Amino acid sequence: MTAPFHKKIRGGFLVYITGDCHADFGKFSTRNFPKQKELTRDDYIIVCGDFGIWHNSPSERYWLNWLSQKSFTLLFIDGNHENFDRLKHEFPTVNFHGGKAHKIRKNIYHLMRGYIYDLCGKSFFAFGGASSHDIQDGILYFEDYPDKKALVDDYKKRTKAGQMVRVNKVSWWKDELPTKYEMQRGRDNLKKVGYKVDYVITHSPPREVCCWCGYYDTDKIISYFDRLLKAGLSYKEWWSGHLHKNQYNIYRKYNIIYQDIVRIV
Repeated sequence: MTAPFHKKIRGGFLVYITGDCHADFGKFSTRNFPKQKELTRDDYIIVCGDFGIWHNSPSERYWLNWLSQKSFTLLFIDGNHENFDRLKHEFPTVNFHGGKAHKIRKNIYHLMRGYIYDLCGKSFFAFGGASSHDIQDGILYFEDYPDKKALVDDYKKRTKAGQMVRVNKVSWWKDELPTKYEMQRGRDNLKKVGYKVDYVITHSPPREVCCWCGYYDTDKIISYFDRLLKAGLSYKEWWSGHLHKNQYNIYRKYNIIYQDIVRIV
């Protein structure tokens, strides 16, 4: 199924959307995305989660500085593979287009859960987070081992045997799922606008899309989206990442995006 086509409004600002990066930002090169040559800092690209803020490494600093030289403004919601400790404590919280955001660089912002943003005259309800599905064999905690070496040895042994494990606060954070406060903030902000927005931007798709894709498990965030829909959440389009595929116009309103960069405004 092809991506939806949106006519460019001459003289207007633009909003594009894309999926997971996982700290691989090659999709934003001029070769892969030549249209950026026509964009300015008043144009936006939104990443639907799993942007790739991990550990403060030379590689990460290089790529963030590389992105900071781009002509457009890059926005992202969090996914389930993010270093939430750094997002929450390392980067300043700023007012941003009607909501709150973490400022990563001068043109890179993390859109926080539960806020509604006004971009190019359209309203965007942002709510990141999702459940990790690569932790079937457990989470390893430092306090359960006598020292770091013992944990590393056990991790290597388990992964060599084909187990799917992650390490708490190294490759997994409980903050991948929302708090009660974040969910309430989302409800409160939606109530202010009568539960009506132009776009819903999430990492995890809603239940209907998950079932359509053959994924039938549920979790806190999927149940939360169910409650928002039952409360009357109205929107023109819902965009999600997480499933690592490009699939558009599911039941006309739902879209899953991964590698593509699609203009929506």
